[in-house]
Amino acid sequence: MAYPRSSSREIEAAADFGYDDMMPGAETHFDQDFMSVLESTTVHRSTIGCIIPAYNEEESIADVLEGLLRQTRVPDVIHVVVNNTSDNTVKIASEYAGPHEVMTDLGEQFTEVFVHDIGKNPDKKVGALNYGYSLVEGCDYLLGVDGDTIADPRAVEYLETEAVSDSRIGGISAIYSIDDRPIQGLVAKWLIAGQRTQFAAFNLQNLLRGRNMAVLGGQFSIFSTNALRDAMKANHQSTPWVKDSEVEDSLLSLQIKSAGYLTKISPYARANVGGMTTIKGYDAQQVKWTYGAIELMWPGQRGDTKGQPFHPNLRLRWFENFGMLTNLFVRVAFLILLAGSLSLGAFVFSPLWLIPPVVAILLNVRIARTMENCTQRDVLFAALVFPAEIFMWIRLSHFVRSWTRFLSRKKVDNWAMQARAERGGGSIGHWAPFIILILVLVAMAVIWTMLGPVVQSTILWIGWPIVGVVTVLQTLLMATKLFRRYQGYKV
Repeated sequence: MAYPRSSSREIEAAADFGYDDMMPGAETHFDQDFMSVLESTTVHRSTIGCIIPAYNEEESIADVLEGLLRQTRVPDVIHVVVNNTSDNTVKIASEYAGPHEVMTDLGEQFTEVFVHDIGKNPDKKVGALNYGYSLVEGCDYLLGVDGDTIADPRAVEYLETEAVSDSRIGGISAIYSIDDRPIQGLVAKWLIAGQRTQFAAFNLQNLLRGRNMAVLGGQFSIFSTNALRDAMKANHQSTPWVKDSEVEDSLLSLQIKSAGYLTKISPYARANVGGMTTIKGYDAQQVKWTYGAIELMWPGQRGDTKGQPFHPNLRLRWFENFGMLTNLFVRVAFLILLAGSLSLGAFVFSPLWLIPPVVAILLNVRIARTMENCTQRDVLFAALVFPAEIFMWIRLSHFVRSWTRFLSRKKVDNWAMQARAERGGGSIGHWAPFIILILVLVAMAVIWTMLGPVVQSTILWIGWPIVGVVTVLQTLLMATKLFRRYQGYKV
């Protein structure tokens, strides 16, 4: 069923916006071109059905719905699909149920909010998304919104404008960040600053790669229902999302791309998502995401998930994992060699060793400055070395845990583990990599004392050049990113 909407202006762009050609200093001209497209739209009635899968979102669901009702282009229908909830999400969302006449910059519009409590759902978020899809599959576009994501007022307008302008687009994502203003507590603020930087770097990489989005995140993305149907047909699925992947949005993005469509990121549409404010919760989320990405990258078949190592949407994932492996090697090897050199009184400090951290700081600061709402905390996080370095060690622990869990072939419900961690439960497994690292360093120290001076000197003579070469290559890569033109993009 398609839902009509009332609007004084419908959005259809007839030409390529030329985002990919945007050069530094040309942002004003480009903005004018984009606005002229919006002003000169022709009459076209596209319909957007919005799905909000909600699980224990009583603290945020009202703000999410308010944000959607404040959009300049209001979705034609909004379905809140509540699943497995144990709080007041249904009660709060139900206050918004019913028809809404909204006066926007585009004129008077109509939408209707429906709240569905589907109770116990073994497929969790995937089940809620597929239930929602069955309600809006007759619409031209499906807008997926997480139950803790609040979008800028023109986000839907921007996403729809570009999606309608090019039938090759199967899905387009907003730029994600986290609103750090309501965050309280030192650890929580530090974690949010790190996640904001992580989002900024990821968004920027996708923007600079021709705005090809590796992952159409479920936080705030719009999908062509034609593209969803084609992806389902190509993969013999009865629903767009499947439950056997830890990263349902990444897998769907791959399928849409394989079906011949484009997966893009908008340079204008923005949305603030919910961040993790505890180390345990952040660990569970990142391990689930990384584990799921590895499943998609790994060659061969694991259960119902087929690895696609050469898929174009996974190139960025390979670079990320290789970069994390390099970061882990350099840091651990440096600590070991430094301790060995100090034990022999053979360490000689060279100012050249200051170049890598300086380049890293400059790169982090530049990325922070590309944030649309860059704060003093973002800049300090990047510039003070230790906040970003500690955060990197936390990310390295996620990297190690994810690969260890994947290679062990241990069956774990990462969705359930994340849910427990967000509630404050779960184990203390996130400290395991650090405990193991300390034990390994102690064991190596004992072994080191058992070696003769000749062997010790040989190890240092071979080890330092290897670490030096890897560090030089890593620094050159960071320098390339540092001096690369960012084409006026703001994340």
